[in-house]
Amino acid sequence: MGIIKLKNIRTFSFHGCLVEESKIGSDYSVDLEIKADFSTSCLSDDLNDTVDYVHLNKIVVEEMAIRSQLLEHVGQRIINRVFNEIPQVTKVILGVSKLNPPIGGDVESVTIQLKEFRK
Repeated sequence: MGIIKLKNIRTFSFHGCLVEESKIGSDYSVDLEIKADFSTSCLSDDLNDTVDYVHLNKIVVEEMAIRSQLLEHVGQRIINRVFNEIPQVTKVILGVSKLNPPIGGDVESVTIQLKEFRK
């Protein structure tokens, strides 16, 4: 088994419960970690035998572009797509961070983290 990590995928998105958030948007950072069997690709040196991190990044960017009120919701959509589109993935750990959240304090970010295994 092996791990691929995509760290600090940056997007500008419109998630949140406040009406203002749907209009002005905010900066986000996503960390995605997957676990998969790389035994074949280690020997074959063929992209078709592994998990393409370009595909993983595309899933994150596309799902972050769809507005959700909750970070948990967009996070679960990302996880669902990874499992649906990439059969080699057995585990996903995902962190979605809203940078400079509008919570009335000096907070760098708010992060939700989800972990799920293939069922």
